[in-house]
Amino acid sequence: MIIASNFKTNYTRGSAKAFIKEIQAFISNTKSEQQVRIFAPFTALDRFDEVSNLKVGAQNFYPVQSGSYTGEIGFEQLEEFGIDTVLIGHSERRHILKESQSFIAGKYDFAKAREVEIIYCIGEPAEIRVQGIDAVMSYLWEQFEGIDINYDKLVIAYEPVWAIGTGLSASLEDIEEVLTRLREKLCAPLLYGGSVKVDNIDAILHVKACDGVLVGTASWNEKAFCEMIRIADTVKK
Repeated sequence: MIIASNFKTNYTRGSAKAFIKEIQAFISNTKSEQQVRIFAPFTALDRFDEVSNLKVGAQNFYPVQSGSYTGEIGFEQLEEFGIDTVLIGHSERRHILKESQSFIAGKYDFAKAREVEIIYCIGEPAEIRVQGIDAVMSYLWEQFEGIDINYDKLVIAYEPVWAIGTGLSASLEDIEEVLTRLREKLCAPLLYGGSVKVDNIDAILHVKACDGVLVGTASWNEKAFCEMIRIADTVKK
């Protein structure tokens, strides 16, 4: 399974390095087989000692190799640190920073051409959720417009917008229903994100169609994130 942490706008280079070293040590000592991803801020990116099943990724990028785009980060800067996994389509990019679906699809194509792993985020806001599952699925499928769903390094993270950072996780029934419907058309691994924490990760990972989690706030404590990885090691799929 994939156990991913999104640092968002948190951590410095020093604190991120200390966090990552502790996670690396935990994975090595426990011989965990989970695929662990840590998405750090640009200023915290660095080259870290390699642990085969842990990758440090980028939360964002501008779809250029390099160029005249003041304030943006292109792939040339990511390649300096060996970055080969990126987040695309996170709801905070869509709703707060107003990235359109066409722009997101352009970023996707750019990353795909560079053969990096893409964790592609989708999710519905509260006003869509209350309309029922058909409205939810229609909204989610629209977020695949222009996206090559057959890309072999694609991972999909379903994160209901109303559950991100609110402490409200979707019910297990809701998670299972959405992921099962996504699985009807998609072969890529399916993650759930949205107020995942130590107390509920075991139940979420036991959802049949769930292949892992993308965690925000609750993963920013090293011991808690290690505990999530440990719990994942106990789940039999």
